[in-house]
Amino acid sequence: MQRFFLSARVRIYLVLGASSLVSVGLFLLDAWKNHSYEFSYLIWNLTLAWVSLLATLWLEGVLLRRLWSSWYAMFVTAVWLVFLPNTFYMISDFIHIQTLGQTDVLYGVVMFTSFIINGVMLGFLSLFIVHQELLKRLRSRQAGGLIALVVLICSFAIYIGRELRWNTWDLITNPASVLIDVSDRVLNPREHPQALTTTTSFFVLLMSLYAVFWYSTRLSRIKPRD
Repeated sequence: MQRFFLSARVRIYLVLGASSLVSVGLFLLDAWKNHSYEFSYLIWNLTLAWVSLLATLWLEGVLLRRLWSSWYAMFVTAVWLVFLPNTFYMISDFIHIQTLGQTDVLYGVVMFTSFIINGVMLGFLSLFIVHQELLKRLRSRQAGGLIALVVLICSFAIYIGRELRWNTWDLITNPASVLIDVSDRVLNPREHPQALTTTTSFFVLLMSLYAVFWYSTRLSRIKPRD
């Protein structure tokens, strides 16, 4: 059973890798047709989504040898949490479709959707693995509550990234300015209604989609009757 689980994991990674290469191929075809690398940021965003999954696997390996309360495990958890929003942030890239020419709009929709779905799937897989680790240590409701909190943080991070233009690296290079902007919107939500609207809408969207992902995964483990 363990061998099957590991091989299934490997197949998932290979399929996601192949699907990501399809996205890159669509971008390269678009760049060749239009003689422009305008949308190269999609590749960068997808790369950051893969970094999030790698951070999850790093955390999973650490938890095999250390307690989650250890400083090293907490550090890796922080790294994972910093990169995870990049996976869901890709949904907001749909706004760039409006910059496509009229003749390229349908192809652009396909290209953008390919990148975004791959990014979101990487995010959900990352979230699922951490959810499984939480269930080994906590009750179902406690684990679910922490996952919901993580999704809420990711939703707020999408707002920060899209509206305020902060990114992951700013947390390292300019943490004071990020903290000021974040604390102002947390402490004075009425003065920033867009923050509440964006965060809430993404939270509802991501939680509903993750619920589908979660229960679909659990359903796939049920053996069919003979």
